[in-house]
Amino acid sequence: MTETAVEMPTPRVRERVVHAVPGFLMLAVLILVFAAGAVLLVLGATQGSAVLIVVGAVLALAAVFSLAGLTPVAPGEARVVQLLGRYVGTLRKDGFQWVNPITVRTRVSTRIRNHETDVAKVNDADGNPIEIAAVVVWQVADTAQAQFEVDDFVEFVAIQTETAVRHIANAYPYDTHDESGKLSLRDNADEITEKLSAEIAARVASAGVKVIESRITHLAYAPEIAQAMLRRQQAGAVVAARKRIVEGAVGMVEMALNRLAEHDVVDLDEERKATMVSNLMVVLVGDRDTQPVVNAGSLY
Repeated sequence: MTETAVEMPTPRVRERVVHAVPGFLMLAVLILVFAAGAVLLVLGATQGSAVLIVVGAVLALAAVFSLAGLTPVAPGEARVVQLLGRYVGTLRKDGFQWVNPITVRTRVSTRIRNHETDVAKVNDADGNPIEIAAVVVWQVADTAQAQFEVDDFVEFVAIQTETAVRHIANAYPYDTHDESGKLSLRDNADEITEKLSAEIAARVASAGVKVIESRITHLAYAPEIAQAMLRRQQAGAVVAARKRIVEGAVGMVEMALNRLAEHDVVDLDEERKATMVSNLMVVLVGDRDTQPVVNAGSLY
């Protein structure tokens, strides 16, 4: 078992929704205010009234300045709103909206993303050099944490994913050569990817990122030991095949002796049984065709 719990700092900020005014409604109001200011400017100029001129100029400038608060939000993105350095909230609803024009609105993508790590050369639990790469599917779940808890959440996800992949590769052997039930990278892909997803999720949670899925995309022995490991795998396969053949041959010999005894076909003493067993094992286990010897005389 590998420890997947990662001690990350507790986030200091949580996402909250900022209240916004419908953009088209606010645009209509600002147009009316600007028009009113323009009318007052004209009246003040024709009547020589300084008060009307000042009021009209203020209304027109206020309307023009307020236009900066109009904010379009596309589907699959959010806007993180800051007022004088303080986090105000996040615009999650897509559409045309209006917020305080003196705020700073930072675009954060909330679309699902893929990140594929480069092929990394690491040592597995047995010390063998292997090559491994993985892909992780992730999405920003908390825009405030993604914006304020880390410098660059995209780079943060990339680095933490590579770190988790290396940790998982170091914690398990590439392959197991016994029946101990120990997990291996090659034979237990589903279990390993679950642990990989859990570790990546724990590492990037403080950045407001949600891991949807992760998969190992490349897994192989390093080139310098690939041939040696291939020969070992081939030898293991040969041994396993021979074991199955011997087990089957022993069962067939036992069945033959029992059938001969049940039907009284021939009465064999222990020496003749041993000879028969030897001959049958050679025929059944050998990898070449045998040459039969016909006994023309008496069995004894």
